[in-house]
Amino acid sequence: MKKIVILTGAGMSAESGLQTFRDADGLWEGHDVMEVASPEGWQNSKELVLDFYNQRRKQLLQVKPNKAHKLLVDLEKNYTIEIITQNVDDLHERAGSKNVLHLHGELLKVRSIVNSSLVYEWRKDLLIGDTCENGNQLRPHIVWFGEAVPMLDKAIEITKTADVLVIIGTSMQVYPAASLVHYIKPNTPIYFIDPKPSIEKNSYPNLTIIPEKASIGVEKLINIFKTLT
Repeated sequence: MKKIVILTGAGMSAESGLQTFRDADGLWEGHDVMEVASPEGWQNSKELVLDFYNQRRKQLLQVKPNKAHKLLVDLEKNYTIEIITQNVDDLHERAGSKNVLHLHGELLKVRSIVNSSLVYEWRKDLLIGDTCENGNQLRPHIVWFGEAVPMLDKAIEITKTADVLVIIGTSMQVYPAASLVHYIKPNTPIYFIDPKPSIEKNSYPNLTIIPEKASIGVEKLINIFKTLT
């Protein structure tokens, strides 16, 4: 069974009603990203950061997986699927995808500020004074700007095993995630789904660009796969 590795970004969740990570003006939900997604922002105002993620968490719990998420689950009937997502939502899992790796953390989890291995499921507001079992403050389980990406090595190893690489809803300009394409085996087919593709047809060998939003693009991708079998 062929193995398809799928790299997803903010455009994957946009049709569920979640805003993209960063708008053209550099803001995320009206905030400078460095205020709410950096260690410096955390040190400057923990209350602001916690409130920001509390609002994002509430928003996530009100939305549902979209058609694109569900179509990727359908692909598991005929292919081995591994998803590497830059998204911090759980919509892939809720749709039913079995193998999902979160590069940038998970919104519905929190962790100790002292021991990053102490990670907890969390669906309510996170407040100053909420602590881990060792009495240390909890923070969002999110990889902020300037922090290491702990799951990157695992993502690289997964990418190396791809028979096909599919990229959905990401600009391929956010590193280190954008570097994953360089780890595929030679001559691996690449499919890039995005309504405003940021890369050219000749950027990579064996590249097919599908200039559509995620739901339409994944549907077209499935039809392409049918013609190849």
